[in-house]
Amino acid sequence: MISDVDGDSVVYLNGQFLKLADARISVLDRGFIFGDGIYEVVPFYRGKPFRMNEHLARLERSLASIGIDTGLNADAWQKLVLELASKCSLAYFTVYLQVTRGPAKRDHAFPTAPQPTVFGMTSPFTPPTAEQRNVGLTAVSIPDIRWLRCEIKSISLLGNVLAKQQAVEAGVDEVLQFRDGYLTEGASCNVWIARDGVLAAPPLDNLILEGIRYRFLEELAAKAGIPFESRRISKDEVACADEIMLTSATKEVLPVVQFNGKPVGTGKPGPVYAALRDAYDQILS
Repeated sequence: MISDVDGDSVVYLNGQFLKLADARISVLDRGFIFGDGIYEVVPFYRGKPFRMNEHLARLERSLASIGIDTGLNADAWQKLVLELASKCSLAYFTVYLQVTRGPAKRDHAFPTAPQPTVFGMTSPFTPPTAEQRNVGLTAVSIPDIRWLRCEIKSISLLGNVLAKQQAVEAGVDEVLQFRDGYLTEGASCNVWIARDGVLAAPPLDNLILEGIRYRFLEELAAKAGIPFESRRISKDEVACADEIMLTSATKEVLPVVQFNGKPVGTGKPGPVYAALRDAYDQILS
């Protein structure tokens, strides 16, 4: 059993399980040359997958959207995820999957007979800390200058990397991105606001990636009796929101208590967040 991700940890590459240190791909792989590929991350809690079917459905949607056919169906993907998980002894970890169009002569056009590269590995996963949950996070706004197909979970993540670096350089936890004056998402998370007890999030279109927690939080809100709206949200609305929250596989659901240097609401995690967090914890317990 593998307890850590290092050179000896077991990964999957094109039909084989092997040590990470022994995994090799061609330098002409289109994932390396062009960022031509898709990825997915399935979290495991106490050794059990969380919403694996939804994660794998998103993987297949993204692959179809860029025309990569691996020949693997939903059952095969699930089997691969569980086999990788069985080789990890951690209680909390993620299974990372990456699929590229494979090696080919460097040419922008798709190769005529692609042989996709399929890679998978496990990584340690640390759930949010008590301080993050109870004290909250800080964020600043930045313009969203990424491409217009953000609904695709592409390995071409330079825009997200640059956005996260802006958070680091600003000394905050996250950035909230805005396109044409409207909220899109964080560097690697969905963003929510609450005002007068109503929860809202940007619509599921090409401007954001549909996080698996998006539908999940919508379900939790319904169970908690919290009204939810999926709609465009202006920067002014975010600035005067009672609460701001972030969701992702690794963040779960976390409150933002300071935005652009000013308190969000009371400057502390609010009641909508508390209700959603309680409902979230009940599911994971």
